[in-house]
Amino acid sequence: MQIRFRELSLKGQPVHLTEDMNLTVPFEGNQDIIRYGPVHVDLHAEHEAGAVKVNGSLTLDLELICSRCLSHTNQTIELPFKEVFMQKPEENVEEIDEDIHLVVGDKVDLEPYVEEIVVVGLPYIPLCDEACKGLCPVCGENRNLTDCGCKLDKIDPRLAGLADFFNKD
Repeated sequence: MQIRFRELSLKGQPVHLTEDMNLTVPFEGNQDIIRYGPVHVDLHAEHEAGAVKVNGSLTLDLELICSRCLSHTNQTIELPFKEVFMQKPEENVEEIDEDIHLVVGDKVDLEPYVEEIVVVGLPYIPLCDEACKGLCPVCGENRNLTDCGCKLDKIDPRLAGLADFFNKD
């Protein structure tokens, strides 16, 4: 997916860009992701005051492993996309906003920017539900499905010696 500065400036109106991108780089090495679909890219690009502003959204369907209970869960993630591109001036200009990407040439390939946003937008700790109870640390049962009845005494190991002190008769 590419945009061209000259083409946008000649049109004088926003251009709508849609595409389904089959990306693999953002998902490599991520063991929490079982399956992923193409990234649906829906963007608007417009030329404004010598810069090209690209706004829109990225939508992605994922099948993930819950970090607490290890069950499979499907999620649709929608990520905002907002980038500004400007052709690199011939002389060095010191006062260019750091949020503007300087580009050499007439065209910009948007794929690396899409990949970056997908990598940053992926869930760090995927959950099937915010209230997921996880697995029982004693028997390993999924506590969302059944109450196993295991006794969970939480004794701070630093205070375990104190418990023995009071048990002396």
